[in-house]
Amino acid sequence: MKIFCIGRNYAKHAKELGNDLPTEPIVFCKPPTALLNDGKPFYHPNFSENIHHEIELVLRVCKNGKAIDPKFAHKYYNQITVGIDFTARDWQNKLKDKGQPWEIAKAFDGSAPVGSFIPLSEIEDMSNIEFSMTKNEQVVQHGFTRDLIFSFDELVSYISRFFTIQPGDLIFTGTPEGVSQVKIGDNLEGFIGNRKLLSCKVC
Repeated sequence: MKIFCIGRNYAKHAKELGNDLPTEPIVFCKPPTALLNDGKPFYHPNFSENIHHEIELVLRVCKNGKAIDPKFAHKYYNQITVGIDFTARDWQNKLKDKGQPWEIAKAFDGSAPVGSFIPLSEIEDMSNIEFSMTKNEQVVQHGFTRDLIFSFDELVSYISRFFTIQPGDLIFTGTPEGVSQVKIGDNLEGFIGNRKLLSCKVC
């Protein structure tokens, strides 16, 4: 099982971090040890003083694929949920300044909580999915797939140019604006529309 993640796929999020808009998808990976599911708590690591939440829609791959044409990409995923790309922002900034990879900032243990998956057949309009996250019952992030820079099908096609995708692989598709620091005691919840799919306590 592989966890693919996409950076800067919403323009306003790129802007809030002072980044340029990408001309092609920015892809990075997290190891299986980053996965956190079944409502398990997120234990704040002691190596960072600035962990940010990034709520994202997450696709589950349903069959093997390589070098997939965009017009066929929709056949390679069949479930969706919300997930959190936890980011050690202090480490990310330090590593970027040195021109070094981001893995420590993005791929540490427990950095990829995911919610309960639902079939795509339950989504009325894939081009305009509404999703959000609350922190301590206050909405902190809110987005729509209409604002994606690269669509789901474009992402699947692009990733498959370099990696064979396989059943069970996950694709985190990018976060909208509103990322902020989490602290011990915070309760995070993720939604598609009004449907709560994810709950994660920061411990």
